[in-house]
Amino acid sequence: MTSAIIVAAGRGTRMGPNIDKLFLEVSGAPVVAHTWERFDDAESIDEIVLVIREGMKTTFEDLAATLELQKPYRFAIGGKERQDSVWNGLQAIAPAAELVAIQDAARPCTPLDLIEATLEAARETGAAVAAQRVSDTIKQSDDGQTVARHLDRSRLWAVQTPQAFRTAIIRKALSAVREKGLLVTDDTAACESIGQPVRLVESTKPNPKVTVPADLHYIELLLR
Repeated sequence: MTSAIIVAAGRGTRMGPNIDKLFLEVSGAPVVAHTWERFDDAESIDEIVLVIREGMKTTFEDLAATLELQKPYRFAIGGKERQDSVWNGLQAIAPAAELVAIQDAARPCTPLDLIEATLEAARETGAAVAAQRVSDTIKQSDDGQTVARHLDRSRLWAVQTPQAFRTAIIRKALSAVREKGLLVTDDTAACESIGQPVRLVESTKPNPKVTVPADLHYIELLLR
């Protein structure tokens, strides 16, 4: 059995005050609706857990009523940090789930074949992440004002979601992070902390995340 956890508990402060980016309309529906439908359409996914903010359950239930969903779903309440939200989502998936895909709710254009490829890589390796090769020249700055050194972009990847895992592995990794009091930026970083290899799955098609208002126009074009 394979579960998907869609992390929808963040506030997206870079969009501006009092703006919930997940419910901004793009291509006729809220951003999060497109993400939800994408995973509902994914052949390998058997169930979906949405991690949401306290007090948002009715809003998400109302949204679900407008969608033609096929997969069973349930909700979990988000935590203080993203890793806490993912942990709460893991507690809500079915006990029989051997694989889990973790997705940012604000990433509505993820190709179905990328979801499948990431899950297959996780089945083989234990952990996998969708990622794009870095095409720009990258410089490192130590003071934020001047270039300190040049980085070899041939070795650099920009990671995205989905990030997929054997369920037992991501539970072990996040447990270790929680015990050590560490803060990780994504779920694969938790795996790195316990020495678990993470397979890179190249994302060759656009898979952007809604972060700032300017992203919405590009995502609108992709969804069309």
